Order: sequence, then C-alpha cells, then structure tokens
Amino acid sequence: MHDALVIGAGPAGLMAAEMLTDAGHNVTIADAMPSVGRKFLMAGKSGLNLTKAEAPADFAAAYGNMPDVMQRAIAAFGPDAVMAWAEGLGQPLFTGSTGRVFPTAMKASPLLRAWLARLRTSGVTLKMRWRWCGWDGAQTLFDTPQGRVCLAPKVTVLALGGASWARLGSDGAWSQYVSGTVSPFAPANMGFVVDWSDHMTRFLGMPVKSVGLSAGNESTRGEFIISRRGIEGGGIYTLSRAIRQGATLAIDLLPDWPIARVQAALQKPHGKTSLSNHLRKVLRLDPLRLGLLSEFGRPFPDDMGNLIKALPIRHAGPRPMDEAISTAGGVRFDALTDGLMLRDRPGVFCAGEMLDWEAPTGGYLITGCLATGRWVGQAAAAYAISR
Repeated sequence: MHDALVIGAGPAGLMAAEMLTDAGHNVTIADAMPSVGRKFLMAGKSGLNLTKAEAPADFAAAYGNMPDVMQRAIAAFGPDAVMAWAEGLGQPLFTGSTGRVFPTAMKASPLLRAWLARLRTSGVTLKMRWRWCGWDGAQTLFDTPQGRVCLAPKVTVLALGGASWARLGSDGAWSQYVSGTVSPFAPANMGFVVDWSDHMTRFLGMPVKSVGLSAGNESTRGEFIISRRGIEGGGIYTLSRAIRQGATLAIDLLPDWPIARVQAALQKPHGKTSLSNHLRKVLRLDPLRLGLLSEFGRPFPDDMGNLIKALPIRHAGPRPMDEAISTAGGVRFDALTDGLMLRDRPGVFCAGEMLDWEAPTGGYLITGCLATGRWVGQAAAAYAISR
C-alpha cells in the first residue's frame, strides 16, 4: 500500500517526505528526472546559500506581501531551524559577512547525500524517471520506463517546482493538471535584456562592484554583471520583482559620496581636459562606470551630479523565463487550505516553488522551499491518520 506519495524530489519534496515518514507513514517519492535534487545541486554549484542569519522580521520582509500561512510556515522553520537541520545531517556551517549561511563544504552534494541516506534508512522509496501525468478519478498516473503506473495513496504531496530551468526538471508542465488554481508564471531573480552599444564590448563579462541600485521603493547595495545579453547578478536579482512590475532601475555610481560632494567636485574647472578625463580625475570614476554613464546618460544634462547618483538603466525587459533562477506565479493560496491542501482535491497538498510566492536569492528561496515542505508534510501526515 502506498500510504503517502510525494511527487518531486527537490528540497520541498524531500522535506515533506521526511515529515511523513517521521509520522510513521510509508512514503514513495516519484520524480521525472534520472536523479534527485538537480536544481538544488545546481544552486549549490557556486556555493550553497542555505539561509540568511538575520532578525525574523527582516527575514520575513524579503518575501514581500505573502499570505499568512506562508508567514507561519517560515516562522516555524526559519534560519535557526534550517541551520540546526543541516548540522543534524553532519554539515558544519559558516555565516558570511552579509549574514548568508553556507555549508563549510560549500557544495550541495554532501548535504544531499546525507539527507538521502537518512530518508532511505527511514524506509522511503525513490522512483526516478516517473513522470506524473495527472489523475484518473482517484488514481494518480505516471509514465515510467516500465509503462503506465497507477497509484492510489491516502495522501499526495506535489512539490513540482516552478517554470524555469526546464532541463533540470522545473518546466511548469504540471499546471495543466491543476488548471483554474494557478496564477500565470513570470520570471523572478532574472537578468534583463540590454542591447549594448559597440563601445561597451570591452566590458562584457565584467562585474560592476559596490554600487547602489534602486527600483521604485526598493534599494540595495551590491554588484551586477555586464553580460553579452544584458545585466544580471545579485544586485539585479534583489530588485527584479520591482523592475518586472515596471519600476525604473537606477544605479548610484558613487554610493559612498553624498550628492553635495559630487556636485562640488563637478564644479572644479577642467579647462581643455575632456569631460571623461575630468570625471575620472575629480570623481575617481573607473572606465566601466564611465562607460555606463556614457551608455545611459547621454545627452548629458547640466545637472550631472543627480545623473551620477541615479543613472536610469534602459532595458528591453526580462530575459526568458527558462533562464530565471526562480519564478513568480503558481498555485494560488486561495485555492489551498491552511494546510496547503487543494480545496478541490482533498488529500493532495502543494509545497515549494510551485506555490505562488517569490523571494530574492540569498538563502530565502531554499528556506521557503524547506519551510513549506515541512508544513505540508506535517499537514499531510495528520490528514492521512484521520482517513
């Protein structure tokens, strides 16, 4: 008897499976990919940022205007709990200067191996290359290497990811089976298209460091990359929701200089010196900052100071959704109960990135997936017992 079924073997699905097996249920995890946690492993390729060590209110604020149930899930399994969980899997951690928390090993693979070993010891069954293809009445249908398989578990947890990085398994195809409950997908934590002028060619691939970035009412301090396709990187991702919604992206090229200091420097006479050389000398602008100023600031206004402190960045919109780190949209919270069970399909729960929420990079995404997986796993376990 398949007591509990989890579809999706990413962080949310694995956490839900752990809660179910801890409650004494027989758990089967099914995933369409040949191996477990592919997007999780990719996220850890440059250093697995598990969470962020900061005050609960500040941590919650990064998720924006999220529903009450999401707030409670994160409050119940926030940064401290995530750190304790990882250490319980034998993974020592360290906290960086910005509060970001990483395994000492930096990679995701040691943590994932330890987690899978613990799940297998608990009796969890893994079924790979099992692609979910909806329901036939009470039967849950899969296409597998052995042909069509039908299961009838007491409870099902859907943890199928968003709609980016299709090659790693998150293609959003599941939305056809829960139609009427899904908000349209949109890219999140993504770059933006810029058609660079020829003079910017020499800067392609270079980071723009220590700048201020703002969009609408949001601002941050960080860096971004000048790529062949446009602009990308942590500073851009933090503001990507506001930019996607129409706010103008502005860059402060000299965030450590108050406007009065910039304006005083600009008033120095420069004689026959070219404007670019004058700006380089009096403002200490490097060639990359001068390039950005030329790219987006011409024709230069009389008030160069305000332009340097808030240079508007012209772009042609987000990069394609499949290039985004994550997605907005997904299963609406009004289609779910307090336990994140589908109202129109009792016994089926939803967790992770397939829910309609978004957050910036920096540990918030993984924590959100783990927290909703834990919340759903506990709710599904209680529901199964009551049947």
